[in-house]
Amino acid sequence: MTAKFLEQSFFGNTLLDYGMAIAFLVGGFILITGLRGVILSSLRRWARKTQFHLDQRLVKIFSRSFTRVLYVGTFSLAIGNLTLHPILNETVDAFVVVATTIIVIQFLLQLVDYGLSSYFIKKGDIELEQSFSALMPFIRAVFWGVGAVFLLDNLGFDISAVIASLGIGGLAIAFAAQGILEDLFSYFSIVLDRPFSLGDFIVVGDYVGTVEHIGIKTTRLTSLTGEEIVIANTDLTDSRIRNYKGMERRRIAFTIGVLYETPKEKLEVIPVIIQDIISSQEHATFDRAHFLKYSDFSLDYETVYYVESGDYTLYMDIQQKINLALFEAFNQRGIEFAYPTNVTYLQSAQPEEKLIPASTVSSNE
Repeated sequence: MTAKFLEQSFFGNTLLDYGMAIAFLVGGFILITGLRGVILSSLRRWARKTQFHLDQRLVKIFSRSFTRVLYVGTFSLAIGNLTLHPILNETVDAFVVVATTIIVIQFLLQLVDYGLSSYFIKKGDIELEQSFSALMPFIRAVFWGVGAVFLLDNLGFDISAVIASLGIGGLAIAFAAQGILEDLFSYFSIVLDRPFSLGDFIVVGDYVGTVEHIGIKTTRLTSLTGEEIVIANTDLTDSRIRNYKGMERRRIAFTIGVLYETPKEKLEVIPVIIQDIISSQEHATFDRAHFLKYSDFSLDYETVYYVESGDYTLYMDIQQKINLALFEAFNQRGIEFAYPTNVTYLQSAQPEEKLIPASTVSSNE
């Protein structure tokens, strides 16, 4: 009775065939899940003993992808023992191909992300890691594009015709997206050449600010007054950029002027005064101080010194201390700073005497 019941046929397969397919499918899933748990536990114990925490992530990537492939393979084998309608059979085959392709692409993307992360962590370059993280959407688009072409080819579509049609449309898109592509290549140039990084204080033309974000199309700065400045990457690569973050030593030159009435003895001591004041400042290194030239209103002295730091605020603090110390020292010695002065000389008018030449004098003799 049972054998006769199991031999009943529905849609070209007996109940026994359906039962065996279901049993194979369920048993396979249970077996895969059990083995996955055992193997994964062993691999995790091994991963904990290694130096880098990313090993556990790698184990997770492989176990998840491999398990999914086994699930799809078990489903394919279970259904493959049944006699299906041609349309249903093609649908199952298409499902297997699509599922496998998706699993493989996800596995490769996770592997690329893992490889880049492990490389940057070992190198200790967090800024470069952040820059390349912005490229992941582009990398994903490339992988999924290749996967789509593979799927279309395996599903029986004429790939050559599709590529040809895409080529014609691609030309129009390329012309329309020319600016975007230029910015993209400029982004690659910034990431690889690294003329600046996040947090750098830069000057680009008339724009001054701190780099807050480096995007695929634009880079954003925060200016000294607080507003956000958005600059296209193409404009950045075409401009001369002054980066102050790498400055370890700042050279400062300034000029002061004293009155022309200053005695020679005091003129000679001014460079010594300047040297003593600068040398007493922390983080400052004196270079030179000289009587430079005779200006219209003053006798000018040029001074050069270095601040052993790129910090602009520190430089301004030191310069302020130097200015105040010079003001005090000059006052104590009676040396006066010069400033533009106009002197007007007034001359009183004298009455003119008219002289009569002797030849013009007539006699009444």
